[in-house]
Amino acid sequence: MTDAPQRAGKKRTASEEWNRHAFRYIAGLAVLVLATGTVVYHYVEDWSWVDSFYFSSVALTTVGFGDFVPTTDASKIFTVFYIFSGISIMGAVLNAFLKLHAAEARRRRSGN
Repeated sequence: MTDAPQRAGKKRTASEEWNRHAFRYIAGLAVLVLATGTVVYHYVEDWSWVDSFYFSSVALTTVGFGDFVPTTDASKIFTVFYIFSGISIMGAVLNAFLKLHAAEARRRRSGN
Protein backbone atom coordinates (compact mmCIF):
# COMPACT_ATOMS: atom_id res chain seq x y z
CA MET A 1 0.00 0.00 0.00
CA THR A 2 1.50 3.31 -1.03
CA ASP A 3 0.59 6.80 0.06
CA ALA A 4 -0.55 9.47 -2.37
CA PRO A 5 2.66 11.59 -2.14
CA GLN A 6 4.83 8.64 -3.09
CA ARG A 7 2.58 7.69 -6.03
CA ALA A 8 3.06 11.19 -7.39
CA GLY A 9 6.84 10.68 -7.35
CA LYS A 10 7.48 12.57 -4.13
CA LYS A 11 10.14 10.88 -1.99
CA ARG A 12 10.18 11.14 1.75
CA THR A 13 13.34 12.06 3.60
CA ALA A 14 14.97 9.66 6.04
CA SER A 15 13.69 11.82 8.88
CA GLU A 16 10.12 11.59 7.60
CA GLU A 17 10.40 7.83 7.23
CA TRP A 18 11.74 7.57 10.78
CA ASN A 19 8.86 9.72 12.07
CA ARG A 20 6.34 7.44 10.32
CA HIS A 21 7.99 4.37 11.81
CA ALA A 22 8.13 5.94 15.28
CA PHE A 23 4.48 6.95 15.10
CA ARG A 24 3.39 3.41 14.24
CA TYR A 25 5.47 1.95 17.06
CA ILE A 26 4.28 4.45 19.68
CA ALA A 27 0.65 4.22 18.54
CA GLY A 28 0.84 0.44 18.90
CA LEU A 29 2.28 0.87 22.36
CA ALA A 30 -0.58 3.24 23.26
CA VAL A 31 -3.14 0.66 22.11
CA LEU A 32 -1.35 -1.98 24.19
CA VAL A 33 -1.41 0.25 27.29
CA LEU A 34 -5.10 1.01 26.78
CA ALA A 35 -5.87 -2.70 26.37
CA THR A 36 -3.83 -3.55 29.47
CA GLY A 37 -5.77 -1.05 31.57
CA THR A 38 -9.05 -2.36 30.22
CA VAL A 39 -8.18 -5.95 31.15
CA VAL A 40 -6.85 -5.04 34.60
CA TYR A 41 -9.89 -2.97 35.55
CA HIS A 42 -12.25 -5.61 34.20
CA TYR A 43 -10.81 -8.31 36.42
CA VAL A 44 -9.64 -6.34 39.48
CA GLU A 45 -12.61 -3.99 39.79
CA ASP A 46 -15.13 -6.41 38.26
CA TRP A 47 -16.33 -3.72 35.83
CA SER A 48 -17.84 -4.53 32.44
CA TRP A 49 -15.53 -4.44 29.42
CA VAL A 50 -17.11 -1.19 28.25
CA ASP A 51 -16.78 0.46 31.67
CA SER A 52 -13.17 -0.72 31.94
CA PHE A 53 -12.31 0.64 28.51
CA TYR A 54 -14.15 3.87 29.28
CA PHE A 55 -12.26 4.40 32.55
CA SER A 56 -8.93 3.57 30.88
CA SER A 57 -9.60 6.11 28.13
CA VAL A 58 -10.78 8.80 30.53
CA ALA A 59 -7.74 8.28 32.77
CA LEU A 60 -5.18 8.39 29.94
CA THR A 61 -6.66 11.49 28.34
CA THR A 62 -6.66 13.24 31.74
CA VAL A 63 -10.38 14.00 31.52
CA GLY A 64 -11.18 12.30 34.82
CA PHE A 65 -14.97 12.55 35.00
CA GLY A 66 -15.03 10.75 38.35
CA ASP A 67 -18.02 8.55 37.61
CA PHE A 68 -15.82 5.45 38.03
CA VAL A 69 -13.13 5.23 40.67
CA PRO A 70 -10.83 2.38 41.67
CA THR A 71 -11.92 0.84 44.96
CA THR A 72 -9.34 -1.85 45.74
CA ASP A 73 -5.83 -1.11 46.95
CA ALA A 74 -4.40 -3.10 44.04
CA SER A 75 -6.27 -1.10 41.43
CA LYS A 76 -5.42 2.21 43.11
CA ILE A 77 -1.70 1.38 43.01
CA PHE A 78 -2.03 0.15 39.41
CA THR A 79 -3.86 3.36 38.49
CA VAL A 80 -1.02 5.57 39.75
CA PHE A 81 1.54 3.84 37.56
CA TYR A 82 -0.93 3.40 34.71
CA ILE A 83 -1.65 7.13 34.55
CA PHE A 84 1.99 8.22 34.79
CA SER A 85 3.12 5.86 32.06
CA GLY A 86 0.01 6.15 29.95
CA ILE A 87 -0.07 9.94 29.83
CA SER A 88 3.58 9.94 28.79
CA ILE A 89 2.83 7.51 25.98
CA MET A 90 -0.22 9.49 24.86
CA GLY A 91 1.94 12.62 24.75
CA ALA A 92 4.51 10.79 22.65
CA VAL A 93 1.78 9.64 20.23
CA LEU A 94 0.50 13.19 19.87
CA ASN A 95 4.04 14.48 19.34
CA ALA A 96 4.78 11.88 16.65
CA PHE A 97 1.46 12.58 14.95
CA LEU A 98 2.10 16.32 14.86
CA LYS A 99 5.61 15.78 13.48
CA LEU A 100 4.18 13.74 10.61
CA HIS A 101 1.64 16.40 9.74
CA ALA A 102 4.16 19.23 10.04
CA ALA A 103 6.49 17.44 7.62
CA GLU A 104 3.61 16.89 5.19
CA ALA A 105 2.65 20.58 5.40
CA ARG A 106 6.26 21.60 4.72
CA ARG A 107 6.36 19.30 1.71
CA ARG A 108 3.15 20.75 0.29
CA ARG A 109 4.42 24.32 0.78
CA SER A 110 7.74 23.59 -0.89
CA GLY A 111 6.06 21.86 -3.82
CA ASN A 112 8.00 18.61 -3.44
